[in-house]
Amino acid sequence: MKLKEAQDSFIQSWGTLGSNWGINKTMAQIHALLLISSEALSADDVMDRLDISRGNANMNLRALIDWALVDKVHKKGERREFFKAEKDMWKVASRIASERRKREIQPILRVLDDLKHVETQDEKPEEVQEFTTMMKSIETFTIKVDSSFGKMIAADEHWFMGTLLKLMK
Repeated sequence: MKLKEAQDSFIQSWGTLGSNWGINKTMAQIHALLLISSEALSADDVMDRLDISRGNANMNLRALIDWALVDKVHKKGERREFFKAEKDMWKVASRIASERRKREIQPILRVLDDLKHVETQDEKPEEVQEFTTMMKSIETFTIKVDSSFGKMIAADEHWFMGTLLKLMK
């Protein structure tokens, strides 16, 4: 397999995986391109390589910056902006976990907290019991997931991988 073919395969695969991580396909493809690029790329470079519009490239580059997965790079004598990806995969995983925690876990914890204050005086006791039991169960699980994400984000790679390997034994 030629290098360009391998790169295209990686970009497509990373794009597909991105949707499983809460990142849209184009955003993940741009991230993949920047991960495998030996130098920082401009938005024009990204547009040409991935055959996407300027608006799509710019919107997704900004989102990658917001996720702290990509940084802007200024090149002397250039007016264009250039972008490079964080290439330390531990940092990438931690940043994705941090964003998913912020976007998915913390909002559900707020909803679950609000649901503790539901009025139950005119309701059937068994329905109230079922609802409150289920909400407590979901809250307990979500708090554990949130805690695990927090530990991963705060941990250093060697500690986390060692702990993960112990759990898998």
